[in-house]
Amino acid sequence: MPPVNVKICGLTTVEAVQDTVAAGADYIGLVFFPKSPRNLDFDTAQRLAQQVPSHVKTVALMVNPSDDFLRELLEHVDVDILQLQGSESAERVREIKELSGKPVIKALGVSSQDDLATLESYKGLTDQILLDAKAPKDADRPGGNGASFDWSLLTDTSIDVPWMLAGGLTIENVKEAITVSHARQVDVSSAVESAPGVKDKEKVRAFIAAAKSV
Repeated sequence: MPPVNVKICGLTTVEAVQDTVAAGADYIGLVFFPKSPRNLDFDTAQRLAQQVPSHVKTVALMVNPSDDFLRELLEHVDVDILQLQGSESAERVREIKELSGKPVIKALGVSSQDDLATLESYKGLTDQILLDAKAPKDADRPGGNGASFDWSLLTDTSIDVPWMLAGGLTIENVKEAITVSHARQVDVSSAVESAPGVKDKEKVRAFIAAAKSV
């Protein structure tokens, strides 16, 4: 069985991208959401994207993007995949795929088995699913809140497209999370930082090594 794929999200500097690529990441996540401490402008994002080799995928994370925003993003930043972290409907996912011509990762919040039922509505429309802990009702961000959900909900769940596990993953628990959920891809951001938006080189390296050792 091939090693688990790892996505490190929310990189903000050229050095962080270079260190993360060197550590063996499979995906680099760039955030375009003003409420996030990891939010990037297009010029900065393109400088980071230029540091990503072809064997690593650059992912643009957005929340309910407009058509105009998508066009501007794709005009200025070289990205491989679009990650939709908001409340985008199945129909909106289809529109974004047609407009962009890019593969799409749709993030879905999970807190109970009922939430997994929403997977069916995106079948055939999204290229990957990212399963994240459902944000609290008073949260100002739909994901990236450092919380986890019950991974055992996924033990017997059949998902027909490639998927990633996110939410509350750390260097200490990622092996357990993979073992319990049977995830073959994981996504992390805040747990490998020394401060919001500041990636810690050693934490990134340790997380990737832990995930790929399973």
